Amino acid sequence: MAVNKASNHQRTPDSELLFEVALKAGKIGLKYFKSENKVWYKSGNSPVSQADKEIDDYLRTTFASERKDYGWLSEETEDNTERLQCKRIVIADPIDGTRGFINGSSEWCISIAIVEDDKPIEAILHCPALARTFLASKDKGLEVIGAQTTHKTQRTKPLVTGSKKLIETMRELPDAPFDVLDFIPSLAYRLALVAIGELDGAFARQGASEWDIAAADLILEQAGCKLTNPTQETIEYNQPEVRTPALIACHKERYEEIFALAKQANFLH
Repeated sequence: MAVNKASNHQRTPDSELLFEVALKAGKIGLKYFKSENKVWYKSGNSPVSQADKEIDDYLRTTFASERKDYGWLSEETEDNTERLQCKRIVIADPIDGTRGFINGSSEWCISIAIVEDDKPIEAILHCPALARTFLASKDKGLEVIGAQTTHKTQRTKPLVTGSKKLIETMRELPDAPFDVLDFIPSLAYRLALVAIGELDGAFARQGASEWDIAAADLILEQAGCKLTNPTQETIEYNQPEVRTPALIACHKERYEEIFALAKQANFLH
């Protein structure tokens, strides 16, 4: 199934806004990419850069102006529990894949979702260095702008990926029932590659945050894919605890097969 700019995605006022602000945020990111970019470290030795901060400031102030009644949750903004009372909330990761961004990898993206009643209804992943954008709206389809691909489900073995540690584990398995793609710094982008068929599955250990996955979740759904936790439940957003359990993403056609492989290999914990 080819997914491209001529897809059946019907843009809404919110998706038009997401598209506009993500492209502007992407220009901010490119200004710092492979260039001078101050870096700090948060708890857990997690890096945050000048680019992250500037994009976050731009996104937060823009949505505060354009969607005054929407709540806000972002990796780079101190959490405010007032968001829990909002019917709609913007969940953003200014740069998903910050380590890769700092190290010069092109596989980073700006991830923004609008969530209503715990589920994403609008989403964008914009990958400026790859010139690739994924735009989705609930029940209104998926639009992919940039390099195109064809959805593939007939590989001899499923092609999967995950975190660095998961990849090491998968490659050490004897007679592995899947092929493993090299590490991709951005979790959101890994999930989007499942949506368009460049991957058959992607795994994540517990500890990802809502801003890592909210946009990719809707993109997967609109492409006929699933993102679930180890008990095969869908993820709910705008929760008091923003960390998520382990995750598996794959196309619905291969879900039972790939879920069984992940469970057998003990990836989902």
